[in-house]
This record gives sequence, C-alpha cells and structure tokens, in this order.
Amino acid sequence: MAQNPPPPASKPPQKKPDALAPMRTPRFWITLAILFVANILISNVLFSAGQPPTVTISYNSFLDQVNAGNVASITSTGESITGVAKQPVKDSSGTSSTKFQTQRPSFANDDLQAMLQQHNVVINAKDPNASTPLWETLLFSFGPTILLVLGFLYLSRRAASAGAGGILGSFGQSRARLYDAERPSVSFADVAGIDEVKADLQEVVDFLREPQKYQRLGGTMPKGVLLIGAPGTGKTLLARAVAGEAKVPFFSIAASEFVEAIVGVGASRVRDLFTKARAAAPAIIFIDELDAIGRSRSAGVRLGGNDEQEQTLNQILTEMDGFDSREGVIVLAATNRADVLDPALLRPGRFDRRITVQAPDRPGRAAILRIHTRNVPLAADVDLDQIAQQTPGMVGADLKNLVNEAALGAARKGETAVTLADFTDAIERILLGTQRKIILTPADRERIAYHESGHALLGLIVPGADPVKKVTIVPRGQALGVTLQSPVDDRFNYGEDYLRARMVGALGGRAAEKLVYGVVTTGAENDLMQVTRIAQQMVVRWGMSPKVGPLNYAEPDGNPFQQRPYGDGTANLIDEEVRRISEECLADAEKLLSEHRKQLDALAQSLLKNDSLDEGQILDVTGIKPSAVAAAKPTDAQLVKAPST
Repeated sequence: MAQNPPPPASKPPQKKPDALAPMRTPRFWITLAILFVANILISNVLFSAGQPPTVTISYNSFLDQVNAGNVASITSTGESITGVAKQPVKDSSGTSSTKFQTQRPSFANDDLQAMLQQHNVVINAKDPNASTPLWETLLFSFGPTILLVLGFLYLSRRAASAGAGGILGSFGQSRARLYDAERPSVSFADVAGIDEVKADLQEVVDFLREPQKYQRLGGTMPKGVLLIGAPGTGKTLLARAVAGEAKVPFFSIAASEFVEAIVGVGASRVRDLFTKARAAAPAIIFIDELDAIGRSRSAGVRLGGNDEQEQTLNQILTEMDGFDSREGVIVLAATNRADVLDPALLRPGRFDRRITVQAPDRPGRAAILRIHTRNVPLAADVDLDQIAQQTPGMVGADLKNLVNEAALGAARKGETAVTLADFTDAIERILLGTQRKIILTPADRERIAYHESGHALLGLIVPGADPVKKVTIVPRGQALGVTLQSPVDDRFNYGEDYLRARMVGALGGRAAEKLVYGVVTTGAENDLMQVTRIAQQMVVRWGMSPKVGPLNYAEPDGNPFQQRPYGDGTANLIDEEVRRISEECLADAEKLLSEHRKQLDALAQSLLKNDSLDEGQILDVTGIKPSAVAAAKPTDAQLVKAPST
C-alpha cells in the first residue's frame, strides 16, 4: 500500500545508499585532472622555483664583465662557463640577470685564469664526464609516474569503499535514471486513448501496492511486462505512469546503454541494475527499445563467441530467472520490433505478459488532445472532436506535436488564443509539408492543376474512395501539388474494393496528364510508389490474386539470410499479377476521367485561379454530390497517405 507522507516535525526517511546513491564520476575526473596538472608543475616548475633566469652572453661580453670587476664566481665544465655577476648583465635580447652562461672558443689563447685571479673571481670546475646521481635520475625519471600511479590507486580505493567498484568498475555501473517515487511526474490521468492497456497495467499497480492480495491465494505477479507498439503510441509514458501510480522507485534505461566496446561491460551493468532494484524494492525496472539487445541469437551470423550483445542478453535472462516475483521487482520493457526478439525473452517466467499498444481511435485522439491542451488557451471555435476526426492514424506523439505547432503558429501571429484555423494550418504543415516559395511557369502550373484535379475528381466519383478534404497546387514539402484525402471513420480491416479505389485515385494524376496532353511526366513518382506497394501486398500478403491463390508469400522480418519462401516461377507470376492489377486500375482511372472531362477542366481552371480548394469548393465546382452511404475507411498510414506529385 502507498505510505502516507511523514508529518513535518518528523525526521525524513533515510534513502538506501546502495540502491539510490549515484556514481560520482565527475568528481573522479576532476581529481584526476588536478593530479595531472600537479605532475606538470612538479616536473617543470618546482625545481626551478625562486631561481633567477640564466642569460646567454658572448665571450667578449664575458671578458668585459671580468675586467670591470662585475663577476663574482664562475663554474667551468670543459669549455662551457656559467657564472654569477655582482650586477645584472644583459643578453642580446635585452634580458638581464645575475646568472649568465657563455662558451669559451677552443682557439682562444688568452690567459683567462690569470685575469680571473687578478679580479678575485672564485673559480669552480666540474667534470664534464661525471655521472648523474642515482637519486636524481630516479626522481626526475620515475617520480611523476609514481605520483600518478599512487593517485590512481588512492582514487580507486576511495571509489571501492564507497561501493562504486573502483575506477575500472565504474564502466560496469548501470546508467539507469532513477525517478523520485515521492514526486511522480506522470500518472494514469496523463494517459488517454488506450484505456484497455491502462486496465491491464492497473493489475501491476495493484500488486505493487497490495502484494498480499494476490499472494494469499498462491498467485504471483508476472516478472516481466512487454509493451509492444508503433513509435509514439505512449509505451514509455505508460511505464512511467505505472511507477507514478504505484509510488515506487522507477529505474529507466535504454537498452543501447548496456552495450559498450569493452566486452563484459553490458553484463556488468545488468547485474548492477538488478542489484539496485532489489535493494530499493518494491521497484520497477524499465528497459526502452529492448530489441537493441534482445534480438534473436539465431537471426544472423555471429562473428566470434564473445559477442557483447549476446552476453548482455544472457545476463538479462539469468537475472530475470534469478529473482522471485515476491521481491516486488517488476521489469517493464518497450519495443516496436517484437518479431525480432529472442524466444527466450518471451517464455513464461520472463516477459510472460505482452501488451499491445495500438494507435488511438477517434475518441481516443480527442481525449489525448484534451490532455495536451490543458495549458493551452483555446479559442471558442476550437472543436477537439472535429480535429480528432481530421487526424486519422496519428498517435500520441503526433498529436502532441500538432498542438505545439498550432500554438507556435498562433504565437507568430500575435494571437492571445489558439484558433481552429491554427490547428488546420498545423495539420496541413504536418501532412502536406511547408509551403515553398518557387516560381512556376504558366505551363507547369496548368499541368500540375490537371494532375491534382485528376486525383481529386476520382476521389469524388470512385465508389469507396476517401473523401477529398483539400486540393492545392501550392508547392509544399517535396511536392509541387497535393490532394488531401481523409477517411470518414476508423477501421482496421481492408476490403479489396477500397484498395483498388486507392490505386485508381493515386493513378488519377498520371491518367489526367495523358488524357489532356498525350504524354506523362515525372510528377507521378510518389503515386506509382504507392500503387506498386499496395498491388504487391494484395498479391503477396492478402491473397487477392486468383492466379497466385489464397497464399501468403511475405518474407519473414528480422532475418536477412533466410531465403524467400517461393521459387522463380512463383516470383514471375507475382510480378505479372502486380502489373495486371496496376494496369487495370490505370485503365479505370483513364475511363472515368474521359467520362467526366467537363468536371476535370472546370476543377483545373478553378485551381489555376484560386491555388487551393477545400471540400465545399470542390463540390461546388464539379457539381458532384457526395454519396449518402460512404464506406468506412482504414487508417493505415502506408495506405491512406495522400497522393502527391
């Protein structure tokens, strides 16, 4: 059960140092840098501290100083002379000092000794071949190194005594971020659109709060819960919400942070993470992007037996087998590639509960928009349900970005509240791209207008097609013109008639160009990519070809070395069927546009005049009334993407 906070006068509870104390890595590196600087100072500065500099003078200047009585003493090492002057002497650069050095030429025949004795100069001499004392050699050669090693050992002992495992052991420390259980930043109130997933995770929260409720009947909580879903659906948010609701320590780490270039570091970090979680139990471990280390060990060729990723995966498997669910440690993980995970991770006793996080439906999107607009001032004309209808296929991250783009657009205009027009502009910016300021010739604008009119007109007259929301010949993103179609409702099943309607609509631009100009251009590249993808999936995945039959020839994901599950004859047949379906759809598009040539010309001329037309304007120009019975459309992003030139 969740504990009540202590009264103000009571002593705050002590945290467990082993579980919650972070690694003091910055302090270690600062100390190491100080030792390095000290090493340089000792080697280069300390032995010469307090000594005046030595200047180099010519031999003539030296003789002048001796004759002037300014030399107190000299030391001769062979022909090299160093000495001390009574008054500072200057070298050729103007530097002055009482210490000097010079070199006596080998051809000099002066009586230097008599001159020095005449001016009472103390004469010293050194053996030029004398050996350096052993202590001095050791001090200058090994002293700095010994100092550095001693400092290294000292820091290593301090780190080990603090539980950090030494300096080398710091690489094996888990880099998981610990969120404060007393101040959760996320709860189930911050999650919307996936109520069925929240219901499944509520059981995990109840177990962490009241484990006796489940244990009294002999039941045990699953050790691992795997969240599967597309990017942006809210998997990480759900995991943090579970920790926030249960009010327990939450260790969060990305799977890629386990792996390092040093073999064995990943396994060491896994051990450290589970050790900290057990010490802080009840606790939650969250591993994001599990597929980074959890890929199947038989999926590809391993080069060598000491693969770091495989060792890390083996350690995770061992740790999840090694703790009891009654310890109160639950492992949550998230991935969008569950098909490539190792089967050992998914067996009972490890990640034995798998929860699929789907994209939200229309009511779910409206609920998500309400959460993200809680701190955004909205104008009176904003209808979040209407915005949710215009954003099929968007997930939580997309909707958050939509609200942010709308708020930024309103701020640029100097508005005090975000209006419906700001949301509409944001949707167009996200789906269609940013407007480009390029100058098109009249001939290019007319060709683009007919191309987009072909898309829009077929979206009105083809049975089962998605309603056309907007058509524009203003360049956006990488397209010179865009036709935006949006489904009426959310569905997750695909009919063959709908797929053919999508292909006919996508080929409308190419068919219009051929009908009007007799030639085609490169503007249909993206349209042809969509048509090819849909036709191939119809034949290979969904068995919608009578010749190929009700078979699924899709290649399995995650194994690039596995051969295709059919021979060359079947491959040729698949290619023929894909081409047949595409050509039939193109013929249908050309036929329909020929029958409605008058509406095509009217729509193109209106586009040339206005640049953009919305749904109502399109219906007024063409005179076509929408069907009273419109089939619901799926929202798969791969199939509903608006065709563009």
